[in-house]
Amino acid sequence: MSLGNAPQQRTAPRVVILGGGFSGAVTALHLARTATVPVDIDIVEPRLLLGGGVAYSTPDPQHRINVPAARMSAFSADMGHYDRWLRRSGVLATDPQALVKGGHIFSSRLEFGRYLDGLVREQAAADGPAHIRHVQRRATAVTPIPRDAPPGQSFGYAVALENGARLVADMVVIATSHPPPSPPKALVQALGDDPRLIANPWAPGALDAVAPEARVLVVGSGLTMADILATLQAAGHKGPITVFSRRGLTPRGHALDATELAGDFATRPEVTALALLRRIRATVTAAEVEGRPWQAVLDAVRRDARTIWRALPLAEKRKLLRHLRPFWDAHRYRIAPQPEATIQDLQARGQLEILAASLADITADADGIRATLRPRWGGAPLTRTVDVVVVATGPAHDHLIDAVPALAPLVATGRLHADALGLGIAVDDQSRVIDARGVPDDTLWVSGPLARGTFGELMGLPQVLIHAEEVARSVARRLPGQAAPEPTKKGVRARVTA
Repeated sequence: MSLGNAPQQRTAPRVVILGGGFSGAVTALHLARTATVPVDIDIVEPRLLLGGGVAYSTPDPQHRINVPAARMSAFSADMGHYDRWLRRSGVLATDPQALVKGGHIFSSRLEFGRYLDGLVREQAAADGPAHIRHVQRRATAVTPIPRDAPPGQSFGYAVALENGARLVADMVVIATSHPPPSPPKALVQALGDDPRLIANPWAPGALDAVAPEARVLVVGSGLTMADILATLQAAGHKGPITVFSRRGLTPRGHALDATELAGDFATRPEVTALALLRRIRATVTAAEVEGRPWQAVLDAVRRDARTIWRALPLAEKRKLLRHLRPFWDAHRYRIAPQPEATIQDLQARGQLEILAASLADITADADGIRATLRPRWGGAPLTRTVDVVVVATGPAHDHLIDAVPALAPLVATGRLHADALGLGIAVDDQSRVIDARGVPDDTLWVSGPLARGTFGELMGLPQVLIHAEEVARSVARRLPGQAAPEPTKKGVRARVTA
């Protein structure tokens, strides 16, 4: 098995994976490990690093994984795999701040990307029937090959690349990355292409031009905000920083010593959002009486999330997304200790304020950008004059399909459409894309966040990992001549060792 860029003449079926971030890389890794028959696996990913994506390719060492390394892995049957890899790698010698109280490691996110890239390359070099190829280009269109194709040409997909080349695939797995943030319309209308508006803080060097004394306004208070503040502080920023969001909710911290989960939400799952909320609150209260943290309860909710989501009717899912999602995000997507300490330090020094407010008005002139904020709980409007506005609203997940132009031919031909909640692509419980007639397609799959309308919790480990493994096994089962996978306790075909 090899990893290369030169096309080869092969007769094996070809699986093209669109996107080589975490979902795409892990899907390819497990498909290659599961396949017992020849298969060509092409990962179409313009980045050099496989597995990096938006999340794990950032070169900023201040951007850290937001869960301990012991809870991150490319193998759900061995969640300590990354932690062991890190300790062997010598990272702690060059990044001693990665090690925090209790011996937990919160490495830079780039290290996790390197770990994933190495695993894919190791798998590509191993003996076996699968062939992995990194096609370091961007896909521009995925077009179905008509069913009335000429004799001898199998039905599948033509994947056009930005350099004019074309791949012919028997199956396609859509594992595209998170889209960039979508700035609020008021900001775009007021500032347009003003360089003082940083619409995508994930872009390389996006914050490099922010002067040390600049007055900064950050729109959004989630994990992206934490990354921004960590970068600014590391660069020696001294100017005042105002952060605002509608509710002013910031990511909560970890209970690193908690080991056992608290609560069962899969047995007789609730069928309304309100009942689910009450059940979670009651479980948190009961856990507190026993001296157990709320994190142990929320982690149990995550464990049972797929069952919870499936039990909720569509209308109740909409209620949950509208009313409870911001609170879930604040507790679910927790912050690493290092950026958490940065926020606390900035607040203690009076350099940072975090407000629950909405943007009422914004104007700009040569002297600065004047933002008028409407406090959530009433009171007089607040005015802040700043030099830079940074958008930290997170990925524009409501525009996931639009953010991937390559999918346009599939939409136009009725092969693909958005799910009923607008979270991504409509798929069945096997993650097969459902066409306009409501029929699942055995040749078109989704791995990762684009499938969360069906699966619910699909934004972080280990749920995305488990989903990618499931997709890989499902695709493998449809390879001509593929043997049934060996049964194991967790559905993993081979034991992973460090």
